[in-house]
Amino acid sequence: MDMWWKVGLVLVMCWGLTSSEAREEHYDSSPRTAMFRAPLDFGFVPSVVYETHAYYEPGPIGVLFHMVHAFLYVVQPNPFPKDLIVKMVQQNMGGIKGDDYKKPENVVLLLQAIYYELGFIVLTVLGVLFVLFMPIVGLCFCVCRCCENCGGEMHQRQKKNGDCLRGFYMATLIATSVFLAVGVTITYAANQNITSQIKSTRRLVSTNIRDLKSFANYTPAQIDYLAAQYTTAKNRVLSDLDNIGTLLGGQIHNQLEREVVPALDNALRMTSAMREAKESLESVTTSLETLQEGTGRLQNSLQSERASLSNTLNDQACSNGDVTHTCSTIRGTLSQLALSANFIGLPEVEAPLANLDAVLETDLSNIVQKGYSSFNDTPRMVREQTKGIVSEVKGLLDKSCGEIIGFTKMFPLEPALENFTKFLTESQKNIEAYYPQIDQLDFYRWIGCVVICCMVVLVLAFNFLGLLCGSCGYDKNATPTARGCLSNTGGNLLMASVGFSFIFSWVLMGVVVTTFVVGGNIEKLVCEPLANRQIFKIIDTPYMVHPAKKNVLPGMLFQDPNIDLTIGSMYRDCYENNGLYSALQLETKFNFNKFLNATVYNLEMAKLFNSVNVDLQGMLLLEQEGKDNLIDFANTGIGEIDYQAYLTEVNKGVTVVDLLSYANELEAQADQLRRGALENALKGHASSIRQIHKDQVVPMEQAMGTLSQSIKLLQKTSRELPIKVTNVLNAIEAAEYLISNNVSHVVKQETEKFIKNIVGYFSQYTVWAKHSLEMEVAQCKPISNIVDSLEIVACSFIVDSVNTFWFGLGGCCMLLIPSIIMSVKLAKFYRRMDTEDVYDDSVDVVSGYHSEPLYAINNPVMSSYPSYDTMRWYPRASAPPRQPDW
Repeated sequence: MDMWWKVGLVLVMCWGLTSSEAREEHYDSSPRTAMFRAPLDFGFVPSVVYETHAYYEPGPIGVLFHMVHAFLYVVQPNPFPKDLIVKMVQQNMGGIKGDDYKKPENVVLLLQAIYYELGFIVLTVLGVLFVLFMPIVGLCFCVCRCCENCGGEMHQRQKKNGDCLRGFYMATLIATSVFLAVGVTITYAANQNITSQIKSTRRLVSTNIRDLKSFANYTPAQIDYLAAQYTTAKNRVLSDLDNIGTLLGGQIHNQLEREVVPALDNALRMTSAMREAKESLESVTTSLETLQEGTGRLQNSLQSERASLSNTLNDQACSNGDVTHTCSTIRGTLSQLALSANFIGLPEVEAPLANLDAVLETDLSNIVQKGYSSFNDTPRMVREQTKGIVSEVKGLLDKSCGEIIGFTKMFPLEPALENFTKFLTESQKNIEAYYPQIDQLDFYRWIGCVVICCMVVLVLAFNFLGLLCGSCGYDKNATPTARGCLSNTGGNLLMASVGFSFIFSWVLMGVVVTTFVVGGNIEKLVCEPLANRQIFKIIDTPYMVHPAKKNVLPGMLFQDPNIDLTIGSMYRDCYENNGLYSALQLETKFNFNKFLNATVYNLEMAKLFNSVNVDLQGMLLLEQEGKDNLIDFANTGIGEIDYQAYLTEVNKGVTVVDLLSYANELEAQADQLRRGALENALKGHASSIRQIHKDQVVPMEQAMGTLSQSIKLLQKTSRELPIKVTNVLNAIEAAEYLISNNVSHVVKQETEKFIKNIVGYFSQYTVWAKHSLEMEVAQCKPISNIVDSLEIVACSFIVDSVNTFWFGLGGCCMLLIPSIIMSVKLAKFYRRMDTEDVYDDSVDVVSGYHSEPLYAINNPVMSSYPSYDTMRWYPRASAPPRQPDW
């Protein structure tokens, strides 16, 4: 056992020093933090499946066990006396000396114990009285019968209800014998169950030892796996360190981009505004040139057409009275054939266009892209500036990994477990060496119990044979002295049953009392509290064993009885198949946090991470050339253009009247004239006007639309341009100021998050390791299985069977009393008597009493002899009939 405890402690120490308390960390739960903080997958600790199933189902005999338990509850209904036992142990820890038992507290405890055991005491006293008085009663009964008393006289008085009495005695004896048979069957079943379950005990011993071997063999693999999974956390940390530019620099980039990227985007949009302004100015120039050229051509065309139409209207044909009015009307509209808008006097935009061309010679887009590239280069800058720190951290991680692995190899675990396995093998061999002796002792026990059962069976055999012979040989017409041999044999067998009952009953009751006192108290004081685990409460009572030792188990294991570790809590943890680390509460003795702080994430590593400093002052978002370009763009002069003059002319029509409407009206008026040269001439002028509209007015209208759109766009741009340029420059300056002066706060904040993420990997490992250590490593189910197996063997296999044995045998002993009485009574009706009652035919015959007439007796023997000679022939008649002459 010393070797067992040493090996167990070595195993526990090894694992206790490779576990730690998980420290609660509160991390930023934002998406940016969760983006690179993924949980680690440590896999599953190699598990072991234990063979022992510490569960017992008794089967059909379980009904008998429940009956016995119910009987014991009736005998002892009081709850388990935990407080009484604790007080008795604590007050008498040093033993009772002298007159200590007379002390009031001891007297009180004794009375309480007597009260608790009152049921057992009463039944035990009754059993002892049975044992003492049964032989005496038997002896007295034998002597009394030898003196021809107590039914020993071989004379049977005749009664009119004799058949009813015989039937009653026979039925009662049969019922009693049946119950005796049931009792002896229960007794034998309990006896046989002990033998059967003792064989099952070997299987429990074998599986428990194999489980202990599996416990010892799998633990090193579980230890190696748990230690190896540190590499998983380490590799993840190394991966993050290798990608520190992307992770840390990316987070810094994400924090700054809310200020930087919008400023650069606005600057980049200014390049589009420059190109749009140039395109608009060029469109204005082109449209203006088109309109100015078109105006001259259109004016000449309209003048020519107006002169030609005037000549037509001055023709002799218009002097006719019918058409004079029409010609006068048309002549009055000739002034409408003139230009409305005048684009000749509009100001030129060549100067702003030239200035804008000079501005566009500088590639602002390229300058802004350089700013983007410089800002997006943040991860590389972080990686370059933290290269030395990352290298040192990697070195510390390698050192920590080596220290952890070296620490786990520090203890001679494998030799200890090998010795433990050899110890188990030798123990199993030693136990198996006792199997033949156990079988031999069990055989002797089985023989003894069978002999006890045979005593009852012998009484039963005489009872049933007596009933069989007596019933088959009984002749109701035969007189008591003339009964047949078979009937007489039945009566003798019943008396033999009575004799053996007196001989065996006190012996059987002695066995019953002994097994009842032992088995019943073990059931109530050991098995029941062991089943509901109340017995652990007694053992775990503070200062139970020693006044100076609070708890027993930690005092034995760690020489520290003040640790809050109890046998009950250890059993519960092992019953739930938790690890030995959790069951023994080794965190109170071995805390891995100190070792972790000294090796994995120590002050040196924390100092390295805290020294991370990223300098982004060399980052230039927008060169001075780009800023100057934006200022030049605002000063190109597009704001000085007279947009109102342009819009005034553009809003006018090309001509005073719509030429198409004018041509249609002219053609309508020509249709009112008579057919002739004037009509055709007017229609020709209408066609010419339509052609002028198509060839000259329509292109000018399109040019005017383009000019109007360009002018409006330029007007809007010129109105917003100064503000936009100022805002862009201010945003760029603010972003550059943030990078130059306030980036340290952002870097510190994101560095702390990165460090928390790194520490989080180690925390995940320690949490997983602690959980695995408590729940999966060195699972101590075999320990609870041993306790449960002992309970099954001691209580379910042995105590329940012993209690069932005395329960059945005790019933048989109690049934022997009515069996004796009924057998004695019934034997009178079966045995051949020496004398019988004799009467004259003329006199009423009585059966046992002078006042009772006897009916249905026709005895030729009695009628053949003289009545006065009765005493000579039957000298032992106890009640001779009266004669008339007496």
